[in-house]
Amino acid sequence: MNKSAKFFGKVPVGTKGQIVIPVEARKVMNIKAGDSVIVISGPPHHEKMISIVPEEEFNKFLKLFEEHVKSIKREFSKKDT
Repeated sequence: MNKSAKFFGKVPVGTKGQIVIPVEARKVMNIKAGDSVIVISGPPHHEKMISIVPEEEFNKFLKLFEEHVKSIKREFSKKDT
């Protein structure tokens, strides 16, 4: 599987700020009509970039991040005792 970024094309921004996610991108990311996506700015050194992440994938990331934070907190509490 190729891990490099993929260019899906150029899309116009409509008068209401809407964009259409290209069909190939929707297929690759398994985004279907009615799904929700998360729109994120950044990374910090690229403030004028946005990422569009399927909500399900974002929720997986949040769960892993929360588990990591809990693990770090447990390590710190061990050192405090």
